[in-house]
Amino acid sequence: MTTALRLALLQMNIEAGNPEANFGRLKEMLEEAVSGAKKPDVIVFPEMWNTGYALTEIESLADKNGERTKAMLSSFAKEHRVHIVGGSIAESKSDGVYNTTYAFDREGNAAGDYSKIHLFRLMDEEKYLQAGDKPGSLTIEGEQAGMMICYDIRFPELARKLALQGAKLLFVPAEWPHPRLHHWRTLLTARAIENQMFVIACNRMGKSGDTSFFGHSMVLDPWGETIAEAGEEETILYADIDLSLVDTVRNKIPVFEDRRPALYNE
Repeated sequence: MTTALRLALLQMNIEAGNPEANFGRLKEMLEEAVSGAKKPDVIVFPEMWNTGYALTEIESLADKNGERTKAMLSSFAKEHRVHIVGGSIAESKSDGVYNTTYAFDREGNAAGDYSKIHLFRLMDEEKYLQAGDKPGSLTIEGEQAGMMICYDIRFPELARKLALQGAKLLFVPAEWPHPRLHHWRTLLTARAIENQMFVIACNRMGKSGDTSFFGHSMVLDPWGETIAEAGEEETILYADIDLSLVDTVRNKIPVFEDRRPALYNE
């Protein structure tokens, strides 16, 4: 089983309310990501990359049942033989609009999906979006992985649940804004350390209205050490990881074996 993976995180600008421009920019960055001498195994995007936070228009802008997104990402994954964890999009369903991640394997097959469970009141998400009702998981090269979106990282219970289900990687697409860079780094590091897993977090950059987004996409190892971190510019962040480190760390400090859930479970 392959344990070494090369990651590419597409830290892109997003034009709120302009899906055509965003689909176009994403395609450009995808092509750039696979054009190098060493092709990535997994490509990751930011949160709500198709529409941004144009929430007052979201019903008309959202991708109906994710059809356009799924067709494009499936085709690209199959053509280039890469795994894709497709950030998240505004997806319209019969009962409303969801903030949803779609993942695809190297054959272009659907590998998993996840709709954001925790809606962020500071950006009025709960007024325009529906909350998901199940954790997100997928398999990459035979290994379990989990998916969370942005605000979800403030809820350690969700990351722990995914880790207890066997996840060795946690993917986090986000639109995390200034001034909370310290929170971003600290929460991602905590999720990595306490669950002894790799955390792959892809944030957007740029500005939307009065809100500016700082980028700083990150890849952290199971010790909580930073493998790679971007700045604030639009960029593709590459990182190489070895999943065997997860077992090494979990064997050295057996956190999961030492849990006493009967004492602290509600």
